[in-house]
Amino acid sequence: MGKVIKTGLSATAVALLLTLGACSGEQEEVTLTPAQQEAVAERLKPEGEVTLESDVVATAPAIDATGGEPRDPEEIYNKACVTCHAVGVAGAPKIGVAADWEPRIAQGMDVLYTHSLEGLRGMPPRGLCMDCTDDEIKSTVDYMVKSSQ
Repeated sequence: MGKVIKTGLSATAVALLLTLGACSGEQEEVTLTPAQQEAVAERLKPEGEVTLESDVVATAPAIDATGGEPRDPEEIYNKACVTCHAVGVAGAPKIGVAADWEPRIAQGMDVLYTHSLEGLRGMPPRGLCMDCTDDEIKSTVDYMVKSSQ
């Protein structure tokens, strides 16, 4: 039995040395054609861009897209809020479900406004309605609370 182990170790050592020897040889330089370089660049290009939340808020301040007239809170809800608040995505309180809203309403409207403007847990700042004014966000929160009591 001792010979089998020694023979097995010797074979493993030889295989390891051959593998390392093959990897450590001199490398031949590869030259790509312009078409090959372009194909490689295409395969390696990024799929998209990463934007940090702090950059979005800093570079995209809320603007009044209506020329001075505030938009209807229900319109804003249907544009920016419905995706999460209609079904409770990531724990969002569902509109029309008083039990979801009661603990939040108990914190006070100022807290609700702050959370909707600055974001909280899974909710992004402004609910990603970057063209909404602060007053439009607040009136949309009021609409959602009123619809849920």
